[in-house]
Amino acid sequence: MTRVRWGILSTALIGTQRCIPGMLKSRELEVVAIASREPGKAKAAAEKLGIPVAHGSYEALLADPGIEAIYNPLPNHLHVPWTLAAARAGKHVLCEKPMAMTAAELEVLRPHASRVHIREAFMVRHHPQWIQAREELRRGVIGELCFMQVPFSYFNDDPANIRNRPDIGGGALYDIGCYAIVAGRWFFEADPVRVIASLDRDPQFGTDRRTSGLLDFGNGRQLVFTVSTQAARYQRIQLVGTRGRIEIEIPFNAPQDAPCRFWVEESATLDGSNVRTETLPVADQYQLQAEAFSRAVRDEAPDARGLDDAEVNMRVIDALFASEKSGRFERP
Repeated sequence: MTRVRWGILSTALIGTQRCIPGMLKSRELEVVAIASREPGKAKAAAEKLGIPVAHGSYEALLADPGIEAIYNPLPNHLHVPWTLAAARAGKHVLCEKPMAMTAAELEVLRPHASRVHIREAFMVRHHPQWIQAREELRRGVIGELCFMQVPFSYFNDDPANIRNRPDIGGGALYDIGCYAIVAGRWFFEADPVRVIASLDRDPQFGTDRRTSGLLDFGNGRQLVFTVSTQAARYQRIQLVGTRGRIEIEIPFNAPQDAPCRFWVEESATLDGSNVRTETLPVADQYQLQAEAFSRAVRDEAPDARGLDDAEVNMRVIDALFASEKSGRFERP
């Protein structure tokens, strides 16, 4: 297919350090421009990454007629406004997670969903380890999936960091709790019917620095997660079935240049003597995500499925925050 021409909306680190390097590996797309509100930053990023054009404003990027698709890695509170601006300019948009601050905020994007593709950037769903682990579940190798456990944490107490600013969507639930929600929906292949949460807020920042949630997927199926912005760096997915279990070693920040692995224990033992190790070849989930979006741009008619999916994620986040105040289960 003719390569899709991409523009990058800002020099955010998730873009310059993760997403763009993955995109540059692909033969199915081109990164032709990057923008910043500070022209010097745009120029420096373009030179470092080998991007042909540096725009000194977001408006200039959206007005560039040579760009078909936009990657939006701006802070959370700017996701909807600039995704909307890009859609109005006729650009397809891959927007970083979470796509909004609330589910209701997404409604302004719906009138544009039939003209351009608008999707949320959960790169994990494109990694072979997620796809293969779900295939193991579908084959019933561990019996029926009963419950999931997801710990995910890192340590960041920098007051200037956007993840520690509640007014722009900082905190553990927005930043990494959304991954646990997506994991539950992916592996149960269902949406939660009720949720409850416990949040610990930083006394200085006001953000949730540690959040635990229980998501009820019906029929006794449960996901329990704990996410933290002030704890040791760690992440796992544990999938426990009626007979065995699956454990994914690095489920979210999978390395872009090294193999990944997960473990399958078809008949569980406490000592792990029946564990089978699945090692997957090197794969870049950011490259795969951008390629999938590019193929959609070329081959599929735009529709609201991307927004529908993002809305489910946001309704769960909304319900977890509501549970913090009510102290009881809430329905997404």
